[in-house]
Amino acid sequence: MTVGQQPGELPALTRSPGRPFGLYVHVPFCITRCGYCDFNTYTPAELGGVNPDAWLDALARELELAAARLQGPTVDTVFVGGGTPSLLGGARLTALLDKVRQNFTLAPDAEITTEANPESTWPEFFEAIRDAGYTRVSLGMQSVVPHVLGVLDRVHTPNRSAAAAREALEIGFEHVSLDLIYGTPGESDDDLLRSVDTAIGTGVDHVSAYALVVEEGTALARRVRQGELTPSDDDVLARRYELVDAQLSAAGMTWYEVSNWSRPGGECRHNLGYWDGGQWWGAGPGAHGYVGTTRWWNVKHPNTYAQLLADAKLPVAGFEELGTDALHTEDVLLRIRLRQGLSWDLLSDAERERATDVIADGLLVSEGDRLVLTDRGRLLADGVVRTLLD
Repeated sequence: MTVGQQPGELPALTRSPGRPFGLYVHVPFCITRCGYCDFNTYTPAELGGVNPDAWLDALARELELAAARLQGPTVDTVFVGGGTPSLLGGARLTALLDKVRQNFTLAPDAEITTEANPESTWPEFFEAIRDAGYTRVSLGMQSVVPHVLGVLDRVHTPNRSAAAAREALEIGFEHVSLDLIYGTPGESDDDLLRSVDTAIGTGVDHVSAYALVVEEGTALARRVRQGELTPSDDDVLARRYELVDAQLSAAGMTWYEVSNWSRPGGECRHNLGYWDGGQWWGAGPGAHGYVGTTRWWNVKHPNTYAQLLADAKLPVAGFEELGTDALHTEDVLLRIRLRQGLSWDLLSDAERERATDVIADGLLVSEGDRLVLTDRGRLLADGVVRTLLD
């Protein structure tokens, strides 16, 4: 593995043929920092000179440089994440997509997603981004239970996320997703089921559910370290996952990745690109990209990001060239999480033998030429990967 760490340095990139190509745009702005979050985000008090308009100007320069490097590939998916993209408002999100179109060709059926915080959305916002060409909205619900939201330091009111999802659907968005978090300290099974049932009741076609991870350096980690909160143990998290899966399955949603469920046609194509061998350019402070065999990451702070681009330099903090072994590990690690499973052909002879043992343990099942996680295997997916690659 070759690693480069000179700011602005990026080797020649050769896109892999036949793979979908996506564009990820990172919006680094938040009004407040949620207690569990360790994403690359900044509140107004943490930013000296970069406001949303200055960030958007810098982003335009990065997109120009990216298109020149890649010779303008057709983009199959665009995902605007954060942070809180909805803080930009409809006009800036429209301008952002215009800047993408100025530099790249969007596929006729391109999926264009933006994340949104329920408290910074309203019907006119959804109408503006729908008219601009966005096809999918991903809303952070996390929970509808007040004491759970309080532990997470979420600022939206319990009912706002469901109302926002309905507004997006009424405006005409066919694809709307709600994100849930389970395993928050103090959350009960009934609390979780209430949130899942509320998500189902909105009529959205996609739900993501993630176990709460206590990340070092967060406010939540400090509260746990001080003994104020007790994190959920693995058995509780496993039971909560099973509750989520049962409720969503009964409502007609099928898991297509370990943490994601959808109605037919509601899968997030952009995220499928991450798991299934796609390529993408990551634009914005702290964004990661992956093209050919090169993975890179941008500088994190918006001020540094803007300054490098003002000097006509890519805002790259470092990169790595993945060798054959690293690429194989990633293939197994990511593809095994999908409902479509992992092709037997991707495995070495030794790995196939170990896969047979995992099947005997009830964690994998062979479906034709593919290996698919069982229900119990989904709970132990990381362990399955370690066994296969041992």
